[in-house]
Amino acid sequence: MRIALGQLPVSPDPAVNLTRIQAALTDAAAGGAALAVFPEAAQARFGTDLQAVAEPLDGPFGAGLSDAARKSGVALIAGVFEPAPDGRVYNTAVGYDAAGHRVAAYRKIHLFDSLGETESKVVAPGAEPVLAELAGLRVGLLTCYDIRFPELARNLVARGADLLVVPAAWAAGLFKEEHWVTLVRARAIENTVWVAAAGQVPDPDSPPTRAPTGIGRSMLVDPMGTVRLDLGSFPGVGCGDVDTTFTERVRDRLPCLEHRREDVFGRY
Repeated sequence: MRIALGQLPVSPDPAVNLTRIQAALTDAAAGGAALAVFPEAAQARFGTDLQAVAEPLDGPFGAGLSDAARKSGVALIAGVFEPAPDGRVYNTAVGYDAAGHRVAAYRKIHLFDSLGETESKVVAPGAEPVLAELAGLRVGLLTCYDIRFPELARNLVARGADLLVVPAAWAAGLFKEEHWVTLVRARAIENTVWVAAAGQVPDPDSPPTRAPTGIGRSMLVDPMGTVRLDLGSFPGVGCGDVDTTFTERVRDRLPCLEHRREDVFGRY
């Protein structure tokens, strides 16, 4: 199955971002992709008034994503914000199939209260891992900081994920890019699974902000940890193939998932 990574600059204006997603989906369709993955916070970049832009998943931005998927014939995953009951917002990754039906909504579980950032001031945590059927694959959803928590990836793979998808707005900083590349590859290697990670890049048309705006480095990594696609640090759409028969070959030679000690550690 062919997959596209949409490494986009993200504006504070949801209308601008929806237009960019639509254009990227056109490129993804031209590249033969059945699924396109877009960054975390694709609705509006961090540093925006997130409570003001947050809307129910069936609101205007969600309707725009649904329409874009249907018109392009490409399933998509993208990061949005929805209101939370306590006045904060949920940082949610939504998935739409190629007919425009919403089939997944994952609320980010692990919040980035690290390295001088306090995401939990504005964002409420989710509590449920999400696995969904998209473009013929079982897709497990993680968001950005979740990549540092191997138990979430293992939970999704143990439940049958063929592909882990990671929308992100990875913050720049000392060793941060090295951490990102290492962690994305590690989740692929330890679970012998495909990982598709799509990040933001800064938007040159928007005022500078100290909030995370992404470093790029969107990657498609295979179950042996080989980076099949790396978009570097500039905006763009790249396509690569997810081959589940390759997963089977790797797991036949390297059956580490079969060697899990569930009697000691539990299933997940």
